[in-house]
Amino acid sequence: MSNANQERGNYADRQLFFRLLKLVRPYRFIFITAATLSIVLAPLAILRPYLVQLSVDQYILAGNYQGLLWIVGLLFGVLLFEGALQYFFTYITGLLGQSVIKDLRLRVFKHINSLRLSYFDRTPIGNSTTRTINDIETINTVFSQGAITIVADVLTLIFVLGIMLYSSWSLTLVCLTTLPLLIWGSYWFKEAVKKAYESVRTEVSKMNAFLQERITGMRIVQIFNAEQQELKKFDAINKRYTEANIRSIFYYAIFFPMVEILSAASLGLMVWYGAQSVLSEEVSIGVLVAFPLYLGMLFRPVRMLADKFNSLQMGLVAANRVFNLIDSNKQIQNNGEQKVEKLAGSIRFDEVHFSYEQDKKAEEVEKWILKGLSFELPAGQTMAIVGSTGAGKTTIINIINRFYDIHKGQIFIDDTEIRNYELSSLRSRIAIVLQDVFLFSGSVYENICLREESISKEEVIAAAKMIGAHEFIERLPGGYDYQVMERGATLSMGQRQLISFVRALVFDPDILILDEATSAIDPETEGIIQYAIEKLIAKRTSIIIAHRLSTIQHADQILVLDKGRKMEMGDHQTLMQKTDGFYRDLVETAYSVNQTD
Repeated sequence: MSNANQERGNYADRQLFFRLLKLVRPYRFIFITAATLSIVLAPLAILRPYLVQLSVDQYILAGNYQGLLWIVGLLFGVLLFEGALQYFFTYITGLLGQSVIKDLRLRVFKHINSLRLSYFDRTPIGNSTTRTINDIETINTVFSQGAITIVADVLTLIFVLGIMLYSSWSLTLVCLTTLPLLIWGSYWFKEAVKKAYESVRTEVSKMNAFLQERITGMRIVQIFNAEQQELKKFDAINKRYTEANIRSIFYYAIFFPMVEILSAASLGLMVWYGAQSVLSEEVSIGVLVAFPLYLGMLFRPVRMLADKFNSLQMGLVAANRVFNLIDSNKQIQNNGEQKVEKLAGSIRFDEVHFSYEQDKKAEEVEKWILKGLSFELPAGQTMAIVGSTGAGKTTIINIINRFYDIHKGQIFIDDTEIRNYELSSLRSRIAIVLQDVFLFSGSVYENICLREESISKEEVIAAAKMIGAHEFIERLPGGYDYQVMERGATLSMGQRQLISFVRALVFDPDILILDEATSAIDPETEGIIQYAIEKLIAKRTSIIIAHRLSTIQHADQILVLDKGRKMEMGDHQTLMQKTDGFYRDLVETAYSVNQTD
């Protein structure tokens, strides 16, 4: 690495470290307490060997056993006091780390909630999971094992060196002859393990993403008998992860024996030179007895410093990944100030252009999904949207809710451009029922109200009765308290769809959107939902996307799309009267297919 690149890297590390320190502000009292304890512990650490030195020189050799008992009692008291302080120091630094990462984890999850759907379209879920759990847990080491404990070790080193030089500067210099090698080895170890750790974190992220995707799609894996192929892919990822870990183990295996050898060499030099110094009466026997204890206290922090600097580097690498996520400018811009408690529900599209290439400017977009789309839906009316796959039907729903922002044109709800609405206020007045229903682990009641405390159980039951779902829910073990497994695996498609319908209706939306909501439901269940749809859409603006003619033919307006453009618009009867109409061709094609079936 060039000096310039290394300097930039060091500067970036310093910036990251200071940014992490800002997270401590709410817990400054805990931080100050931990820092104070680290300062107090440093001189206490050297007090024990110094008392041993005094006991030998002034009491044992002098035959003063009464004084020896007193100093042994003092030594025992120092040990107890130091142990108590060490306990509080370890506990408080751990408490500080956990408090900071608790706030940071909440901040990251809040940020993830605000990201555009395009981020999730392109980023494996496992990556976000790694940032929120693994990386943030690693940041904890910056506080519990990093910054403050490094300060404590450095202070201990200073005090130990000070007392050693005070006791015998010549013996100290002899003992320190191996120290340059130890410092060089510690630096090499720190740099080598940092690179190995970066590789480990990359492979962990890839493994999490792979596992999450395969476990979620396990049904497809087993249906297509792809277990062996997926096993081979996982084996390759697993090997890379293992190799990255083995590299870090290799560095540990080299470094720690090297430290032990250098420590033993330093001890040997001390014994050789110290024995001569004792014989020549340059050094007392007490100093010679105490020096091995001093050396242990000197080499242990140096050895641990390398490991702690490594933990600090690990935390900084993880912090860099987490802050890159937090700093990503991929949220929906929520600059609107207008809040609404009720919408009339009129919708107007004015020359709307849209592409899922969200990171590109309009002039750079290569593939438009919607191309200058304009239409108007009066409040209280129902509009059905039809068209072939890829025509842009679902895209219209996504941009009405501002899951994605449009590139050109404008969308108005109640004659107000949707970007002028406060985002959560706008979305709270729109309900969507999707074809692919997602249910969370929890009770049926919790899945309907999504733990919204303002919605009572009586309101949920009333909505379920209105939609025709109450009877089937009551038949479940525990009724509304029935525990739904992840993604609703224990319920049929029709049952999940009914629950999602109740979920949408219990919030009493002003705009109701049904995206292929009846396409995967059996005829009997469809009859129940169809009755509820006809009853409910009369009270609110509704948009229906469906292939079944029975679902759309009673709509006030039908919007016909093809490749992102409006081909026709009108009611069923009007569109069917066009002999060469696009809608008529779609209906006749669908009818002929049904007849063949």
